[in-house]
Amino acid sequence: MHPSERIYSCDDHLDMAAVPRDLWVSRLRRSLAERGPRVVERDGRSVWLCEDRVLGRSGGSPRFEKFSAIGRAGIEDDGFRASTPDLRLQDMDRDGLWASVIYGPLAIGFPIRDPELQSACYAAWNDWAVTEFNATAPDRLSVLAFLPGHSPEAAAAELERAARLGHRGAVIDVFDVDLTDPAWDRLWAAAATTGLPVSFHLKDGTWSSALSYEVGKWQSAAFASVLPLQLDEPLAIMMFSGALERHPACKLVLAEAGIGWVPYFLDRMDLEWRNLRDKLDFATKIPPSEIFRRQVIVTFEEEARGTELIPMLGAESCMWASDYPHTDSTFPNSRQAIQESLGALSEEDRRKIVATNCAQLYGFA
Repeated sequence: MHPSERIYSCDDHLDMAAVPRDLWVSRLRRSLAERGPRVVERDGRSVWLCEDRVLGRSGGSPRFEKFSAIGRAGIEDDGFRASTPDLRLQDMDRDGLWASVIYGPLAIGFPIRDPELQSACYAAWNDWAVTEFNATAPDRLSVLAFLPGHSPEAAAAELERAARLGHRGAVIDVFDVDLTDPAWDRLWAAAATTGLPVSFHLKDGTWSSALSYEVGKWQSAAFASVLPLQLDEPLAIMMFSGALERHPACKLVLAEAGIGWVPYFLDRMDLEWRNLRDKLDFATKIPPSEIFRRQVIVTFEEEARGTELIPMLGAESCMWASDYPHTDSTFPNSRQAIQESLGALSEEDRRKIVATNCAQLYGFA
């Protein structure tokens, strides 16, 4: 594939069900492995157990197969295709993609309460990602590093270690940390120093306790519709607390957020900044929209009004994703989906969104 024709997906997935079953038990010392993520049989099903809590299934399931982009494409999958690098590369070739930035199970929920166990499990994931998965095709595969959320010092130290290992970026469970605490400046400083972008990703949950993703039921559509709005509060905190302004080299990715709500939200933040900046104990020196365009990139898959909205944000602030292998994925027709969503944009802006921005942010060749 000629470099000028390459497409980069900035947000794909490797969910818990597809994770190799021996990933943690083979890497953690015995005392931690006995409490860490491990596969057990429960009621005739293989499930992941951690700290005596079931995290989810392990392997394929006929019930979920029709909701997977892999199954929808008629491709045989034992449940572990997404974690098998060679097969994953086959699917990328089938879809016409050159490179893939991949979010593991932390992105949508991988809770570990014990700080020591959390740090050890996330470090084991980061080691596996670099040495076994990404190493298969380092110029095409990039499973992101996990950052522990139990302390800013632990998160910063693991980000620095991940950079030394060769990771291109990292993700932290933003819903599990108090972003209003100035102590988290330690992480944003490390991100600026290492050059690794930090991602906030949507999580398996909404503010409404009555709404959850229930496969095959109407609740799943309602849940998926409101999910992108989860990242409005973290973005507002990072803006108005001054975290991004204090660390101008820190790059933040709002993953799978979509772009539809973002132009309005930037206008709203700028309005409040103008109205209140002289009345607050702290205010940024420049408007939030300027900080956003300097340091934040938002990812999306298909946007019906993409050609109207993207110029409002600037093509430099947007990255396209296939979301493989999730239900909403454009796989295996990503190039067609890109043409339908972005075909009216200029060739220069389209290349930024589907290739250049991702390649530059993550340091792909």
